[in-house]
Amino acid sequence: MLKVLCVCGARPNFMKVAPLLEAFRQTGAIESRLVHTGQHYDAAMSALFFDELGIPRPDVNLEVGSASHAVQTAEVMKRFEPILISERPDWVVVVGDVNSTLACALVAAKLGVRVAHVEAGLRSFDRSMPEEINRVVTDAVSDLLLASEPSGVENLRREGIDERRIHFVGNVMIDTLLRHRRRAESSAILERLSLTTRSFVVVTLHRPSNVDQADSLRRITAELARIGRDMPVVFPTHPRTRAKLGEFGLLGVPGVQAIEPLGYLDFLKLMSHAAVVLTDSGGVQEESTILNVPCLTLRANTERPITITCGTNRLVEPAGICVAWSRACKEPPRARKPPPLWDGRAADRVAACLLDANIELQTVRKTGEHEAKVIDTPPG
Repeated sequence: MLKVLCVCGARPNFMKVAPLLEAFRQTGAIESRLVHTGQHYDAAMSALFFDELGIPRPDVNLEVGSASHAVQTAEVMKRFEPILISERPDWVVVVGDVNSTLACALVAAKLGVRVAHVEAGLRSFDRSMPEEINRVVTDAVSDLLLASEPSGVENLRREGIDERRIHFVGNVMIDTLLRHRRRAESSAILERLSLTTRSFVVVTLHRPSNVDQADSLRRITAELARIGRDMPVVFPTHPRTRAKLGEFGLLGVPGVQAIEPLGYLDFLKLMSHAAVVLTDSGGVQEESTILNVPCLTLRANTERPITITCGTNRLVEPAGICVAWSRACKEPPRARKPPPLWDGRAADRVAACLLDANIELQTVRKTGEHEAKVIDTPPG
């Protein structure tokens, strides 16, 4: 039996670990244990996501909580190390690009435990983004690099990663979306907010470049207020974003309904019925592509270029939000077809990669070779 520790730390991770844990269980050959670092520490929200997605309660909760990037990363490392020494897994599986991803990958690598990175190879090529640092370093110390889109494979090749360690498996977050899309339709969120289909805009913002400075956040909210004169703007606010809106005196913008963060099913229903989504979130870019909803990404770059080349996504600057919204409403971009391998089976391919890698490792140990050779992912 292959023993795996699966790490999650923040809400975007929950949607990625849910299908992985299920796929591992279904193999009958992978024993998985879930470690929650507590990077997102809102107990009510975490419990809601776990309940909605059918995720078992974590076997370990490190309860790290909020802090600066350095302090939070260091605290995760300190608390994860004794767990790893006690558990002695064959693999540590990390997902995404949050601080917990980097911290747990580093601890595992230093202790000689193999690391598999799900969503490997994504690059914005913008080192001012903390997530970009996390992505690059995590990939550098990982043994198995599991890419969600073709650009990830190409980026890893350019960085000199051994081809045998790279596998294109697809997008595990889309596994979750496809599995729960029908259930989300039963949500009453539109009725609760007095909204009708394709008559409102959904906004999510949390990146420091957009919310941490008064000038940038003021420009954004001014554009949202302009949209709000013609179409309701619904803004589920990240806790840090809400704090900044309050600090800068920007709460209560006319036409903009700032609400508490939503559970997964409510947000999926809200997003799937929106006229336009405005975001700086990587996950929302991906989800809107599958939902075929126009997405305006409030960034100068994206680490998910597939959402632009075959999806609904467009990059916009703050001053161009209102113009881009108007254009998207009049001529909504539509995805021609889903990105490759965004088919609901990515987690199964991840499980197959781990099992194949373990078989090959056992063969190497028996033959006395010095390096493991990871078998290619089975087709489909």
